[in-house]
Amino acid sequence: MNELNDLDIILQDALKLVTSVTSINELDLTKTSTLGKSGKINALMQNLKNISNNDKKTYGAKINHLKTTIENAFLSRREELSSYALTKKITEETIDVTLDGNHNKLGSLHPVSITLNRMLNIFGQMGFDIADGPEIETDYYNFKALNIPDNHPARAMQDTFYTENNNVLRTHTSPIQIRYTENKTPPIKVIAPGRVYRVDMDATHSPMFHQLEGLWIDKNISFANLKGVIVEFLRKFFNKEDLQIRFRASFFPFTEPSAEVDILSNDNKWLEVLGCGMVHPEVLKNMNIDVNEYNGFAFGMGIDRFTMLRYDIQDLRLMFENDIDFLNQFSGKNEVDI
Repeated sequence: MNELNDLDIILQDALKLVTSVTSINELDLTKTSTLGKSGKINALMQNLKNISNNDKKTYGAKINHLKTTIENAFLSRREELSSYALTKKITEETIDVTLDGNHNKLGSLHPVSITLNRMLNIFGQMGFDIADGPEIETDYYNFKALNIPDNHPARAMQDTFYTENNNVLRTHTSPIQIRYTENKTPPIKVIAPGRVYRVDMDATHSPMFHQLEGLWIDKNISFANLKGVIVEFLRKFFNKEDLQIRFRASFFPFTEPSAEVDILSNDNKWLEVLGCGMVHPEVLKNMNIDVNEYNGFAFGMGIDRFTMLRYDIQDLRLMFENDIDFLNQFSGKNEVDI
């Protein structure tokens, strides 16, 4: 197979590229271009459909080995660069032991926690309960119960972290809603915040991020109710009563009709902030809800995304690097000031 020879060449080129990198920032950019969604490895995975069935297993195993080897090379190089940077810093820095010591400073909440508390406060004022659930989920709760079929793109290996027994690291907090409602009788009004996981990493994406989803089920719930809740939340969150908001028609497997919601920024640009819609009847049935008597709506938003918008943070990775100078900017901002 010529393809296998090509894989060996790609592996050698990638390993040479990793060893040539001289900074962690450059290493991250190289990793994204190699292993990201637009990288060569993902392109090889997409090429599987063009391989004959007889060779597909061998080719697939070779790609997995290739990916693992390159990932290990990136990890090893990161450790080398980190060790070098630390050694250089220790060598170059001098300490005057006669100076007074620094005074201890009180810590503060992380900006994501500040944002989450603000969200919980707003939705709490609207009468929403809070629910939680497991981060390792079954295929049923993460996909099937939410009307996501077996061939849906969200199930692809490059988007989802799979664990043992075909379980997954949940890709959204919607499974919490299924678990919460399946043994309850409406009216149901709940939000589900938590960590979620997807195979993605760059300046605006992280393999682990925070999401908040909401659900309201009762008799005679309409899209007007949904719009009222979303508009009230957004204007309170951004503390702007005249905030311009628009709803655009969209598609999600678990809602029908569905919409994406944009807000108008200070520089007069529309920014997408969340998705929402009326709960699909099949999803209501999976919640053991009588679709002839009840209906409802659901919405979902990224807590990290709202944090970036509220504090004008341009790079998502800043919120996970624990940089003291960055975190010190949020000292004294623990209030929810709704």
